[in-house]
Amino acid sequence: MRRDDLYLADIVEAAEAVTGFISGADEAGFVGNDMVRSAVLQKLTVIGEAAARISDALKQQHSTLPWQDIVAFRNIAVHKYFGIDWHIVWNAATIDVPSLHEEVLRIIAAQSEGDTDDTA
Repeated sequence: MRRDDLYLADIVEAAEAVTGFISGADEAGFVGNDMVRSAVLQKLTVIGEAAARISDALKQQHSTLPWQDIVAFRNIAVHKYFGIDWHIVWNAATIDVPSLHEEVLRIIAAQSEGDTDDTA
């Protein structure tokens, strides 16, 4: 089983990719660009998949994050692809992803501070 820190790293990496994909774009440009839409949606799916696999213990420790909503978004993106509302995806990419990115970085930093090297 993969460790939580690896799933958290997946979320950070995917969030950074989303930010890069939409850099300089507005919503109309995003909606009109199939390649960017597809890339953003794929990374949002990665975020949702990683969130689904994070341990319940970590989710409980950081219960202010909407873990269930993140996973639910992934499920909608995968199972209802042809009915996706691109305005919602745009909002997720521009509003939700940056705040999630910052929160996950805080979790990683807190976990790193809690790690001690007993071998020294």
